[in-house]
Amino acid sequence: MKTNDIEKFAQNIESKIFFDYDVKHLNWFNIGGKTQIFFKPESLKDLKEFLKLYKKRGKIFILGAGSNILFSDKLFEGVVIKLGKNFNKISKLSEDKIIAGSIVIDRVLSDFARENAISGFEFLSCIPGTVGGGLRMNSGCYGSEFKDIILSVQAIDYKGDIITIPSKKIKFNYRESDLSNDLLFLSASFHGKKSNIQDISNKIQKFKKEKEISQPSKIKTGGSTFKNPINYTKHKVWELIKQSVPENTKFGDAFISSHHANFFVNKKEAKFHDMMMLIDYVKERVKKKFNINLELEIKIIK
Repeated sequence: MKTNDIEKFAQNIESKIFFDYDVKHLNWFNIGGKTQIFFKPESLKDLKEFLKLYKKRGKIFILGAGSNILFSDKLFEGVVIKLGKNFNKISKLSEDKIIAGSIVIDRVLSDFARENAISGFEFLSCIPGTVGGGLRMNSGCYGSEFKDIILSVQAIDYKGDIITIPSKKIKFNYRESDLSNDLLFLSASFHGKKSNIQDISNKIQKFKKEKEISQPSKIKTGGSTFKNPINYTKHKVWELIKQSVPENTKFGDAFISSHHANFFVNKKEAKFHDMMMLIDYVKERVKKKFNINLELEIKIIK
């Protein structure tokens, strides 16, 4: 892929563009090779101009917090875009409505709602991602999902055109939405219900305690590896894995967490191949025992 014009463009903007950039430190697994281009736009103007210049000459991947992705160790032949701090703003639209930039951390959105006595956002305190990622996959936990609070999405397409999509035109399903992959989310508007700060705080603390008991923390993991197969069984996917896969199963430094069987862990220096071997092995074992084909919740980027 030719990049001469992009290199020239990079010299005339405030935003940062890097070439042959290491993506390993950009994701929670701490796995991956390099991307041909890494772009961190600090303004909407720079983002629009870049997209019009790039013209999809290679692949495009939009990176959020890096919490649910697994990068290949091979070169990513395209651009990885990670929005800068100007897309991290959050404010009230009214007494029960909030607008948040797409890179606002879900926990921060939950805290903002609590501070303003708006309920409905408590579940976000336990989701390790950003608003943009949550919209893309309809993130959720403890009985709530993004679809329950979203009003509209503001986005830019890969031609550089800005659009607004009302929630009624978005089809949400379990851990997915029909939002086009050719859209980069800029911000989203949300609605909740007026409540009192103490009740909201109590609910958040309850969720956090449940999470601390059931899920690992402070380790190199991508979060939930597989979706719960809700159309085939009432059992959670971690239960299926625990009953199908021998304890201490590992491939290289890729392990299954002893704390939660649906969390896969990079103990030290696991490679992409190690993690994929573990993923495929678990899928095979669950299929053999329960005749259920597991579907990935994490995204494979290669």
